[in-house]
This record gives sequence, C-alpha cells and structure tokens, in this order.
Amino acid sequence: MNREISLVITTINPPNEVLKTWARECGTREIHFIVIGDQRTPTDFSIEGCDFVDIGHQAELGFSLISWLPLNHYSRKNLGYLRAIRAGSKVIMETDDDNFPKSVFFDLRPARRIVNTFQEEGWMNVYRYFGNGLIWPRGYPLELIMEPGPETEQFREELAFCPIHQGMADGSADVDAIFRLTRTEPVLFDRQPDLALGKNVWCPFNSQNTIWAKPSFMLMYLPSTCSFRMTDIWRSFIAQRVAWTCDWNVLFHESSVIQQRNPHRLMQDFRDEIPGYLNNLRIAEMLTDLELEKGAQHIPANLLKCYEAFVSMGLMEHDELKMVSAWIADVNNSL
Repeated sequence: MNREISLVITTINPPNEVLKTWARECGTREIHFIVIGDQRTPTDFSIEGCDFVDIGHQAELGFSLISWLPLNHYSRKNLGYLRAIRAGSKVIMETDDDNFPKSVFFDLRPARRIVNTFQEEGWMNVYRYFGNGLIWPRGYPLELIMEPGPETEQFREELAFCPIHQGMADGSADVDAIFRLTRTEPVLFDRQPDLALGKNVWCPFNSQNTIWAKPSFMLMYLPSTCSFRMTDIWRSFIAQRVAWTCDWNVLFHESSVIQQRNPHRLMQDFRDEIPGYLNNLRIAEMLTDLELEKGAQHIPANLLKCYEAFVSMGLMEHDELKMVSAWIADVNNSL
C-alpha cells in the first residue's frame, strides 16, 4: 500500500457504518487508514483494510509519548499521527467516527495556490462565510458572535501557502453546546470558494475534518491536560500562531463530510467548554504577544513556548510540557 496519505481516527465504539465506509473508501484509494483504540474500545475490534492499534499494542509502538498520555482521552489520537508520520506519510487526514465522507473529501487541494485571502487582523467567523444566519464554530469567542462578518469585497486573491486545511461538516456541524442547546435544525453550509486566513486573523478549527501537509505535522499535537471539548480548539490557536512565524495561512473550504453525531450530554459539553468561553479571547491576546522566532526550523521551540504560556495561565498542567517535549522527540525521530 502507498502510505504517502494517511487517515487517522480514534474511537471507543465497535465497528460502525461510518468506520466501515472510511475503510472501503481508503482501500479504493490506497490510503493508509489508522484507527487508535482506547480503554473502552472493544477488544475484538476488526475492520478489513483498517490498521487498528488497540490499547494493549500502543506501548509497543515505541513512542516516548505513550508514557504520559492519559487513558480515556481524545489525545490518544496523537499516536495515530505518529504512526502515520513514521510510515512516511506526506499528508495526514483526520476525522471522527461519526462523520461520513462526501466524495470531495478525497480531492486534495495543493498547499501552495492562489486563493481568496482575508488579511484584516482580529477574529473572523468563517462559519458566517460558509453558513446562513447566526452560526459560529466551537471555540469562537461568545463576545463576538453577534458581530457581522466581513464583506467578500474585503477578500483578495493571493498566492498563499496553506499546509493546514479545515473543511466544513454538514448535518450536526461542529458548534458549541450553547448553539446546540438553542437550535435543533441540521446545518447545511453553502458552497463558497476556499478562504485562507492571513497573519493575525483568528478562527478556531477542529479535528473533525482537517488535512495536514508534512511541513505542519509538528503542529498536530493534541494536549491532554484540558477537556475533550478544548483539546483540538486550543491546538488550533497554537497551530495558527506558530504558522504565522512561517508565513503560512490556514485554509477553510466547503463541507466534505456529513456528521451524524454520536450521543452527547449537552450540559456536560457545556461544562467542558466553560474554560474556552471564559478564556479564548485572552488566549489569543496572550499568543499574539508571545515573542516567537521566525522560520520553520523554530517550530518545535515555538510550540513548546506556546504550551508554557498555557501552563502559566493555569489552563493546562505542568505535565503537559513533558508530553509536548516527548511529542517533539517522537516526531523528529519519525520523520
């Protein structure tokens, strides 16, 4: 199998139709399909064409990060990223076990291309651009959700390097608990041209439908000492901040998955999102003010510095820094 492209999912569920669909689609396209189990994943989990790594075999992968990762946490997905990197992947796709792919999911966009860009400093609610009405992505500051989005006349076509791509998700889109507690209708995003956000433009992105090119692999790290609802969001803020030091843009594009959401307790989601509701604006200010070195060679040091700032703010525990250091070593040893 050609392992230059990998797809990574983590699950606690038995094989379901979503996972079987991904296995078939990846098999047709010779994509390395990696599934990382956790403590609650059935021990007899098996899907043809799936590279499944159960909890018992994860320690045998030889990654130093395994000594620190908690059980029953979404951050075990990090092991899937490392497995893909070690296998020689040049592109890593990721999604979740409740997202069905659309055919366009597998249409890879080049990292370097001419694309609509938005360069005005501040926050950009990308869902307003792709959506209808009042909608915002999980992690977007509540203080700003009533603000109108920019007019498309403010976008301009430019040559941009975008090693991180975030796609929309139709159906049960990735929104926060407040949105879900006040609305029940499914979300269908408009098909708009791709949009790249420039330096100092903030918008959270998630792990539901994300594609990473090799230069950005170091930025995939999911933190463990925060809630499940914050791990990919706070990762996205750090990834954006470090990407700017390399003159990279983050690209957002049309919906390429349909989510049929796993059961969630919305009030538990709300509690887990409170640290974000209270701190996301402050986090962006903190990250903006950090003095980071320019250039891709400084990504590991910049990554660690960002996480040190989270620890200093009391939003993550000191052990996070040990995990980030282990991740950096594992990525460097796997490339």
